[in-house]
Amino acid sequence: MAEISGLSIHVRGIVQGVGFRPHVYQLAVKNNLTGWVRNTSNGVEIEIAGNPEAIKAFSSELRKFPPPLARIDEYKENEIKDVLNAYAKFEIIESEPNPSQFIPVSPDMSICPDCLNELFDPNNHRFRYPFINCTNCGPRFSIIKDIPYDRPFTTMADFPMCPSCREEYENPGDRRFHAQPIACPECGPHIIFKSHGKTLHHNEDALQAAKDALINGQIVAIKGLGGYHLACDATNHKAVDILRQRKRRVDKPFALMSFSVETIQKYCLISPEERSLLESRQKPIVLLNKSSNCSLPDQLAPGQNSLGFMLPYTPLHYLLIEPLSGFPDTLVMTSGNLSEEPIAFDDLDAENRLAGLADAFLTHNRGIYMRVDDSVKRVVNKKAVFTRRSRGYAPDPFPFPFQTMPIFAAGAELKNHFTLTRDKYAFHSHYIGDLENFETLQSYEQAIEHFERLFRIKPEVFACDLHPDYLSTRYSEDRSHKENKQLIQIQHHHAHMAACMLENGLPSDEVVIGLTFDGTGYGLDSSIWGGEILIGDYSGFNRRFHLRYFPLPGGDTAVRNPARIALSILQTCNMDWDPNLPSVSQFSSKELHIIKNQINQKINSPLTSSMGRIFDAVSSMLGIRQTVTYEGQAAIELENHASVDETGSYEFILSGDIIDYQPVIESILQEILKGVPAGVISARFHNTVSNLCLSVANNISRDTSLRTVVLSGGVWQNTLLLTKTIKLLESNGFKVLTHQKVPTNDACISLGQAAIAANIIKKET
Repeated sequence: MAEISGLSIHVRGIVQGVGFRPHVYQLAVKNNLTGWVRNTSNGVEIEIAGNPEAIKAFSSELRKFPPPLARIDEYKENEIKDVLNAYAKFEIIESEPNPSQFIPVSPDMSICPDCLNELFDPNNHRFRYPFINCTNCGPRFSIIKDIPYDRPFTTMADFPMCPSCREEYENPGDRRFHAQPIACPECGPHIIFKSHGKTLHHNEDALQAAKDALINGQIVAIKGLGGYHLACDATNHKAVDILRQRKRRVDKPFALMSFSVETIQKYCLISPEERSLLESRQKPIVLLNKSSNCSLPDQLAPGQNSLGFMLPYTPLHYLLIEPLSGFPDTLVMTSGNLSEEPIAFDDLDAENRLAGLADAFLTHNRGIYMRVDDSVKRVVNKKAVFTRRSRGYAPDPFPFPFQTMPIFAAGAELKNHFTLTRDKYAFHSHYIGDLENFETLQSYEQAIEHFERLFRIKPEVFACDLHPDYLSTRYSEDRSHKENKQLIQIQHHHAHMAACMLENGLPSDEVVIGLTFDGTGYGLDSSIWGGEILIGDYSGFNRRFHLRYFPLPGGDTAVRNPARIALSILQTCNMDWDPNLPSVSQFSSKELHIIKNQINQKINSPLTSSMGRIFDAVSSMLGIRQTVTYEGQAAIELENHASVDETGSYEFILSGDIIDYQPVIESILQEILKGVPAGVISARFHNTVSNLCLSVANNISRDTSLRTVVLSGGVWQNTLLLTKTIKLLESNGFKVLTHQKVPTNDACISLGQAAIAANIIKKET
């Protein structure tokens, strides 16, 4: 009689909703093993019995070659002794919920090649069905209500399977074996076309009506995977202008969608790395440089040299934008909201909020449980970096360097993401947005509640920013007080530095040089920091250098008006306000008098050391941008003007712990008055900031022997500055760490807050 052994296996990670159990089943059958596999609230459990060599082969292949969307974080085996008889067969058994346990949840994934082939196959019974999916693709995070990831715990519970789908679902050899969102035209969701509150068409007729509306220059609200988009013909100048007016989006770029990479190449340059990113399973928006012969309207991305393109990622998108005579090859596909509001995802809410923006709706009856915006990435130095991390990536967790108690980290005011920790996981949320209105705060609170329920996390510690007026800070203060939990407030730029350290896997005791440059962060002295050179680790920091302070006349008014910042810096440097300077000529003599009085009398003029505001001021001085309609606009346009081949520079002066910008501003002003082109001055200014980074790093290294430099903060979204600085530091022997898994802007703050809080707690216990 053949020897029989048994093995119990427990797997954690992204192992539900990704075809893991069917994969285990097929692998067991292949190796003539018996037993069972099931989902639990703590992962996947497997028991197998059979030939010892077959079990060894099974285990090895499962670890090395999991399903495409799976990720194994933990794999434990225990021998089952005294196996006298094998199980009768191998089977998938009923899931076992456990209210105290949790597992990571798969992000939503774009349609896979197999489903795409079926979508356009006239002989397939899902031909042109907008909700085709399988275990390798489709909705996950946006439809899940609770774990384990089974159909009854998703918004697909409303659609009982027809006999045909049930047969596929229960067939171990089928690609849709235990695919929870499985559906077909007989039993699944369907699309609807509405206009002026009336339902006019269903299914294919609805699709054709939406296409006709787009061809005719109308704005169509389209319900996608994680919410609504507002779409129009991107080649139609009038339609784009109307959308801008209705959405109240003056200059901020629109996202675009085309059917194929080949179509996008008509308008943009695409490197191999960018192509790979466009075609990846996540299908993010990718920021691409325009080609010299780009014929798309400038108002799609005013003042920018790049466009944000994505490929279709749902079957509905593919059907909508398929190449047809007379149909535009590129659509605007921007978030369905008014500017600064969260994306609409609930049908009734969408109809109310978008009624004044859209001429028609292409919607459907599959529920979205959690709104998820599109992710945005770009390629820098042949590596993909985030501008926004959301659909396709969230809520994929980060490994935490050590076990910690449950922590809630609130994040920043702008570009908000929160983070929850449990065991050795940090669950970094999808993109929430700017916490500056009630609607976004509601979205924030709803998402927190969902994450806490989904991952069975009850925070014992709350971490937040030092800024007393951030809504995220107030939320943390209120909850920690009500629940009698510890509250830890963390300096903004320390959180930036710690987030980059955590992302790069640095141990808790490693000390680094942190070049943290951004627009706004509340400082330990109650001033607005933003040009900070820190020395520190997760537990603490020393502010070694910082930019010389200057006032912001009018506070937030100055942030929206870079010309005011330029005037303030000139005044701080005791330089005249030359009436020929663009920053000065923006204002009447009366306005100039008021601004000067604000500065001199310190009336509503908080002090700042912000590097981001210096970029704004230079942009204004060069006549590039005097007022902004979205965050970072002046700096982005300054970068776009830079002459790439220019090697000249100016010089900051280090005086004690102060970085004095006066020599830089004096040089720039002289060159402006001499008529030096703005592109040359912009490039020299970028070179100057890179040289400053090397100078302060060398200075600190001489004193401390530190050779690791961390770059974090919104200023490092500047691709020109980032590439120049990395090259300069690395060529001088420094190890440079940057963000690649989360954005370098304030989206990373909560991750750093969690890391710092965990280390503080670790030292206290």
